[in-house]
Amino acid sequence: MASTTPIDSPPAPPVARKRAGTKTGRVGDKIFLGLSRGSGILLLVIMASIAVFLTYRASLAISKDEGNFFTTLDWNPAGTPPEFGIAVLLFGTVVSSIIAMAIAVPVAVGIALFISHYAPRKLAAPLAYVVDLLAAVPSIVYGIWGALVLVPYLEGLNLWLDQFFGWTYIFEKTEVGVARSLFTVGILLAIMILPIVTSVSREVFLQVPKMNEEAALALGATRWEVIRLSVLPFGRSGVISASMLGLGRALGETMAVATVLSPSFIISGHLLNPGGGTFAQNIAAKFDEADEFGRDALIASGLVLFVLTLLVNGAARMIIARRKEYSGANA
Repeated sequence: MASTTPIDSPPAPPVARKRAGTKTGRVGDKIFLGLSRGSGILLLVIMASIAVFLTYRASLAISKDEGNFFTTLDWNPAGTPPEFGIAVLLFGTVVSSIIAMAIAVPVAVGIALFISHYAPRKLAAPLAYVVDLLAAVPSIVYGIWGALVLVPYLEGLNLWLDQFFGWTYIFEKTEVGVARSLFTVGILLAIMILPIVTSVSREVFLQVPKMNEEAALALGATRWEVIRLSVLPFGRSGVISASMLGLGRALGETMAVATVLSPSFIISGHLLNPGGGTFAQNIAAKFDEADEFGRDALIASGLVLFVLTLLVNGAARMIIARRKEYSGANA
């Protein structure tokens, strides 16, 4: 008798299996594309909604402002008539952020280079961990430390700067008082953004192709020449991005500045004198006690900070776009 053993169905041809896999991949690509596109559109909608809200509430306040919103040195939205302006806040925000960037960025780049190219591996890992840990410290902790430790210890530095650099006008101390000034705020902000800039810069420097460094060493370059000719050009756009990330935190920092600064609506080029103010500090200090119109005025100042942040990020993107040859994309 003939065998009745069932015959298994032949496997699908390789071409059929390939087509089925391609079809599944295309579906996955379409789903991923839809999710990515939807996320981007949602982000734009959220940003536009914030801009519309701030603009509407700001227009309600500015329309009733009896002073010039951009040049008035006073902040009195509850007065009769209401009069307020952002001149002092804009000056304090920009000056303190410039001080922070001038101190933090060079130090951060130096620390990042040390961790990525100079420190032994057993030392580099703990240092990188400590830097990442400092980036996660809440701002109020920095503020308390600044008020209790930094402010008292800066008295001596202020007197030294006044004695030897008072002729520059900027470091001339003309008022007696504790070191609750924009200069102190700038130093505190520099300490706060230092871990962020260091962490991002370190990761960028670690992405430098080893072939570039080995080629430079083979040609007889020293360690510093390798960094100057290979590492820094490759990581320039990354350092700019890290700096802008730190600048964004410096511009919007609230609690630490409010804890350290003695606010006053006076514009002074003497950075060691107590006083001054920033957008975020003023909003945090006056929001609870403000009435409805006063909150609209604070929102108007927040709109200026919002626009300032957008301009800073836009400028950073333009700088990076002009330096694509240093971005490492063609490495």
